[in-house]
Amino acid sequence: MTLAEAVEHDMGPSTVPPPKSVVFVVDDDISVRESLELLIQSAGWQPELFASAHAFLEHPPASVPNCLVLDISLPGLNGLDLQKRVIGERPELPIIFITGHGDVPKTVQAMKAGAVEFLTKPFPEDVLLDAIRQALERSRNVLGQSAEMQDLRDRYASLTQREQQVMKHVVDGLLNKQVGGELGISEITVKAHRGKVMVKMKAHSLADLVKMSAKLRMDFPTKG
Repeated sequence: MTLAEAVEHDMGPSTVPPPKSVVFVVDDDISVRESLELLIQSAGWQPELFASAHAFLEHPPASVPNCLVLDISLPGLNGLDLQKRVIGERPELPIIFITGHGDVPKTVQAMKAGAVEFLTKPFPEDVLLDAIRQALERSRNVLGQSAEMQDLRDRYASLTQREQQVMKHVVDGLLNKQVGGELGISEITVKAHRGKVMVKMKAHSLADLVKMSAKLRMDFPTKG
């Protein structure tokens, strides 16, 4: 038995723990950042702390569920200005605003722009944690949808040009014979291409294929 096998025998098969969800915090008050860091860690998430909006913008987006806890009053680029940047550059990132001063107009502006929550300091820890959970769930759903769309794009990209042409006509409702007439190929050849399309696209039925094309909003090639 090798050393690796012995270790696996004693400890069981090695497993890689799933990556933690990331909670970004942007607040110029170091005491707030430190307290939020401890709170976020206690909930099992990974905190990433920034003292300014510009420092946050220089950090790459996360590929795991993530959200942003954002102080509305920041030096330089303030919270609302950063929200506008985030909407333009990282629209999938949910934002939770925190502030030391209640401001109804700013609250309304932030919420209309899609903020998950707007909390006034001091706020109960459980209220913030609930808001973070909600934001991370929203992020998780968006990431899942994005991964699904990318998978569909990859499947479509694996089709040959002729297969893409056949797929277009099939989802448009043409029969195999009609597709052959449009493309100048035999009905048997159409059937062969159609079968490959179904396999590569992982479609179990024509209805599946139609749904996929609707999601992709494809611009099918019409010449070949």
